[in-house]
This record gives sequence, C-alpha cells and structure tokens, in this order.
Amino acid sequence: MRSCAFLTLQESGDFVIDDELAVEPLERLGWRVSIVSWRQQDIPWSAFDLVVIRSTWDYWNDVPGFLDVLAHINRQTRLANPLDLVHWNLAKSYLQDLAGKGVGVVTTLWLDELRERELAGYADRLGVDRMVVKPVIGANGEDAYRLRRREDRERLRRIAARFENRACMLQPFMENVLTEGEYSLFYFGGAFSHAILKVPAAGEFRSQEERGAGIRSVVPEARLRSRADRALDAISPTPLYARIDLVRNAESDFEVMELELIEPSLYLRMDPAAPARFARAVNTWFRSG
Repeated sequence: MRSCAFLTLQESGDFVIDDELAVEPLERLGWRVSIVSWRQQDIPWSAFDLVVIRSTWDYWNDVPGFLDVLAHINRQTRLANPLDLVHWNLAKSYLQDLAGKGVGVVTTLWLDELRERELAGYADRLGVDRMVVKPVIGANGEDAYRLRRREDRERLRRIAARFENRACMLQPFMENVLTEGEYSLFYFGGAFSHAILKVPAAGEFRSQEERGAGIRSVVPEARLRSRADRALDAISPTPLYARIDLVRNAESDFEVMELELIEPSLYLRMDPAAPARFARAVNTWFRSG
C-alpha cells in the first residue's frame, strides 16, 4: 500500500476544510492517507510516497519557514504541487507571465508601495474611479481594500501605511463581483472537475467563504470554460490541482483574477463526484512521475 500525506494548518479554527472527503476514494485505490500539519517537527517525510499540499492556511504568517519545510520534504519524497510551481505561484506577479502568454487577466498596476499622493494618477492609468489594492504576496483577502479616486484622507493614510515598503498590486474594482460573483473552476491532473460561484456577503467585496460569501455549484458557460482552459494550458508542468478564479468584465468576457496552485480550497463537497476525481488524479499523477 502506498502512503500519502495531506499537509494542513496547525489549527483549523473557523476554516471550512473538506480534504477528508478524498481519503476514502484514495484508500480504495490502495493509498494510506495521513493528514498532518506542515508545522509538525521531525516528520519522517521519506516514509510517504507522496506529500500533497492542502489546507496550509497559516503559511502566510511564516512564508520563509513554509518554503523551508517544503524544500525539506522535496528532498525526501515527491511533493504536489511541485516546488517550482509553488515558488512561481507564491507572488501574484505570475499574472504578468499569464498575460504574456495571451491569457486574459484583470488589468493590474504593479507598485513597490502605495503612495497617497499618486492615487488619482493610479486611477487615471487604470481608467476607473474605484480600485482594489492588495499585497503581491498574500492570501485569504488579508490587506485587500477598496479605494476611490477621491478617498477619505485619513482612511487612505491608514491603508498606505499597510503598504509602506511593501509591494502591492492595484486593479480596477470589478463591479460584477458584487452583482454576479466570482467564479472558481477546478482542474485535477489537467482535466476540468467542477465549478462554483462565490458571491460576497452584504457590505463585503471579498469572496472568501470565511468572510461570509455565498457558495453554489454552477455549470460554467462555454466562454468561461475556454478562458479557464487557456489559463491552465499556460502552466508548465501540468499541476496536480489548480483553482482558477475569474470574473466577468464590463464587456461580458471573463478575466483571470487569481490562479491558485499552492493551497486552494478544492470545494470537494460541492460536487459528489469531485472527491473520486481528485483521488484518481492523485493516483495517475503519482504513476506518471
């Protein structure tokens, strides 16, 4: 029997985690699965045939430590997604690579820091009055803020302080996030699995479930699938799993907001067949390596 470890966070807290849904399907394929925190010390990683990064949703509090652990694991056994993809996906500047390969992504300004006096200039460059700023390295919607061209001075000062000497990205505020929602499409082993629509809670613009967003299963329309497929095709090597977040723009086309390859929630509970698909993808990915 082969042995697999799912990496998770130290304490689950209020997070909704459904990784355990993949355990039984993997066991039926001859795998023994352990769920362990990436922060546990002295784990004999070589005892596992495969380590899959899953719900490590506290890594952003210690990114260097997290990368050190992954490098340690990578020296002893196989890691999914691969370490090179993790490094590439860690900073959201990967969106520039996707755009360079013809993938439609949300227009972005890349800044060394957010400068208060240049806010109107940022808005002019983006051609909008409302924007979103967020860190280049970050997750779970932390330090993501909506800004107006004529922002309250004190509020702007507080937000700019969060990005002093800290790389950030500025994007147009995508109005359809509120009126329609944000789509997430999931791919296992390069094949489409399922999709969901995330609608922010009242008064919110962030679409994380932990922030009250409503979640429902959807069948993606053809154009949405096409845009997500194109983003996946731009990734090399093909990842074990990928979550591609897209939003409809003002022209009714779809643009990539984020592409998650490190520790995305896979929402296995949203499709009864998704856990088995994921298990088969793990099995195939391991054998193909």
